[in-house]
Amino acid sequence: MSTPETPEEPRSADDDTPAEGAQVSEAEAELAAQRLERERIERRKAERQGPIEAGAKLSGTAADLLAAVRAVESGEKPPATVFEEARPAPRRPAPEPVRRAPVVPEGPAAPAEGTVGEVREVLTRGGAPAALAAPAAAALGEDAADLLREDPWQLLRVPGVRPEQADGFARALLGGEAGPDDERRGRALTVWLLEQAAAAGHTVLETAALTEALSRQGVPGPEDAVRNAIAEGDVLVFQDAVGEAVGEDEEQPVRVLVGLERCALAEESLADGLARLINSAPKQDGAAEEWERAASAAEGSAADLIRAASGHGLVLHTGGEAALAEPAALLNAAHGMGLRAWAATHSPVGRERFASRVDGPAVATVAGLLSGAEGPGRDPEGALAVDLLVVLDAPQLDVETAALLSESLPDGARLVLSGDPAVLWSVGPGRVFADLLAARACPQIASRRPDPGPLGELVSGIGVGELLQVEAPEKEVVIVPVRDAGEAVHRTVQLVADSVPRALGVPAEETQVITPGHGGAVGTRALNAALKERLNPGPGRFAGFDPGDRVAWSPAPGRTLPGRVVGADGQGLRLDCAGETVVVPRDRVEQTVRHGWALTAHQAVGARWPAAVVVLPGDAVPALSRPWIYTAFSRADRHLSVVHGVDQALQRAVAEVPAKPRTTRLPVLLAPQLPGAAD
Repeated sequence: MSTPETPEEPRSADDDTPAEGAQVSEAEAELAAQRLERERIERRKAERQGPIEAGAKLSGTAADLLAAVRAVESGEKPPATVFEEARPAPRRPAPEPVRRAPVVPEGPAAPAEGTVGEVREVLTRGGAPAALAAPAAAALGEDAADLLREDPWQLLRVPGVRPEQADGFARALLGGEAGPDDERRGRALTVWLLEQAAAAGHTVLETAALTEALSRQGVPGPEDAVRNAIAEGDVLVFQDAVGEAVGEDEEQPVRVLVGLERCALAEESLADGLARLINSAPKQDGAAEEWERAASAAEGSAADLIRAASGHGLVLHTGGEAALAEPAALLNAAHGMGLRAWAATHSPVGRERFASRVDGPAVATVAGLLSGAEGPGRDPEGALAVDLLVVLDAPQLDVETAALLSESLPDGARLVLSGDPAVLWSVGPGRVFADLLAARACPQIASRRPDPGPLGELVSGIGVGELLQVEAPEKEVVIVPVRDAGEAVHRTVQLVADSVPRALGVPAEETQVITPGHGGAVGTRALNAALKERLNPGPGRFAGFDPGDRVAWSPAPGRTLPGRVVGADGQGLRLDCAGETVVVPRDRVEQTVRHGWALTAHQAVGARWPAAVVVLPGDAVPALSRPWIYTAFSRADRHLSVVHGVDQALQRAVAEVPAKPRTTRLPVLLAPQLPGAAD
C-alpha cells in the first residue's frame, strides 16, 4: 500500500500557488495582504538602526553571532569563531520597538515579458523546464536572468524546485565549476532549508538543527555555509535566553537561532503590537456601567468574556463550536453600546456560519478585512476603523497575518482571539495562539459550554487524549472497518452516495470526505476520482472539470475555499464559492483548483458540514496525530462515519501523538515588554 504523498502535519497537504489573475474579492484580498506584508518588511528594514536582538541579554556564542551581523553591516566577513566557543562579550539591552502606520497597497504586478523571456533562455540552456520562467522572474525580480547565470542555485528560490534539480541546473551551466562545496550552493541551501522550516511552521531553527540538515544535503562545511549566508544578508541570527544563570559569575544559557528575515521581522512586529494592546488601557468608549449591564444580561462564560473585554486590550477565548455563542454575545453587546465591533473568520464558510449569530453585517474574513475588500475599512491614519475586533479560528493565524492584524488596530482598541486550541495549527509559520496561551500575558476565558451530543462527547475526549466509546442511538457516530485501500475507497463512495442519504437524510452534497493526504491509494485524488464517477460523471471537458463538480479552490497558499463548478468560458473556470462567483483564469486552473468531495483536514479547518466521512487507510498511520484526528472528527455537525483501517494506531495517536513542536520566538520577544518584566 502506498504512502500519502503529503502528510497533513505539520504542513497542509494543500500547497497551491496564488491565483493572481482571479477577478474576485477573496483572491484580491489574499494577494493584497501578502503585498502589504512585503512592503511592511521593506519599511522595517529601512528603519532598523541595528541588528535585531532577543529580549534577553547577550553572552557567549550568541554575542559572537550578533557581532557577525554587525560586521556584515559594516561590509566585513563575520569572524570564524561564530560557531565556536569564545569568551563572553559585553551585554547590551534590546532596542526599543518601532511602530509604523500600516499601508494598504495595490496588488502585485506580474513580471515583465522581457524579463520572463530572458529567464526562459537561461533555463533552457541549463536544461530546466521553460514553465519555470514566470515564477523564477517573479521570485528573483527583473535581474533574474543575470542572477541565475551568476548563481544557478538561486533557482531554489522558485517554489517547488528541489536541491537535486538545482544541482543539475548548476552543472549544466557551470560544468566542472559546480560542486557540492561551492559557497553559493551552501548559502542557497541554507535559505531553502529555512523556507522548508517555515512551511512546516517554524519561524527560526536552532543552529545545530540547521547545520545537521545541511550535512544531510551534502554540504561539506555546514557551519561555513550558515556563516556565509549571514554575511550575505540572506538570513538573520538571534539568541534567546534559556532559563536563569546559576550564579552571579555564570553566563546565562542561550540558544542560538537562525531565521528568514520575513519571519523574524513579522514575529518581532507581532510582539510589539500585542505588547501595545496589553499595556494600554482600552478607549473609554462606553461607561463601565454599560459593560457591566451587558455582562449581567449574559450567562456563564459569555459574561466572563464581556467583563474581560471591557477592561483589557487583548483577551484570549477558548472553546469549540458551541462556544461561538460567547463571542457572538460580546459582539452584540458592543453593538448595543454603539461601538464599531467586527469579527473575522478564517474562511467565507466560517463567515457565513457565524454571521447568523450576530446582529447586523459585522463579520468578514481575515484576508478581506486586511485588504479592505470586506469590513469597516480604515481610518485616515491607516488603522482599521474598529473599537473591538474578534478573530475567530485563532489557531489558524500565522505570525505574518497576526502581525498585520495587530499593527492595523488603532490605539485603545480591543482584540479578542477566539478558537479551539485542540485543532491543527496554522499552515504558515508560527503558533501564535498556542504561544499566547502558554505565555499567560492577558486574560484567558475558557468556555464552559461543551459541544453537545455523542459527537461533542467523542471530540471532547480526543482533545484530552482519550478515544471514548460513545453511545450513538441516532447513528451520530458509525465505525466502518476496512481491510485494504480498495475496500476503503468502495465503502467511502457507498457512504456518501447511498448510506448516509438513505439512513440519515443528509444529501451527498452536504457530506464531506476527509483524508490525511492528496496522494496514495486512498488520498484525495483517488477518492475524488471515485466520487466524481459516482456522483457527477462527465468527460471533464473544462480542464478536467464539469458543471456540478464539487471543488476546492486555493486563491493563495494554505487557503482553500470549497465551491462548485457552474461553467466555463473564454475567461476561465466559473465557480460558486459560498455564494460568491469566482472566475479562475485558464492558466491558473491546474495549479489552484482540485476536486473537492474529499479534502485534507487542513483544508477543512474553519468549516463544518452536516455529515463527515473520515477515511483512515492503513498507510495513513504516519500522518495521524491527536490534533489531526480532533480536527477531522470535529468537522461533522450531525453525523460522523469513520472508515477505519488503522487498527490500534488510531487510539495510540489520540493518546500519544501531540502536535509536532515548532520553534518560535514570540514568547521570548513578548516577555520583556509585559508589566513586571523589569522586576
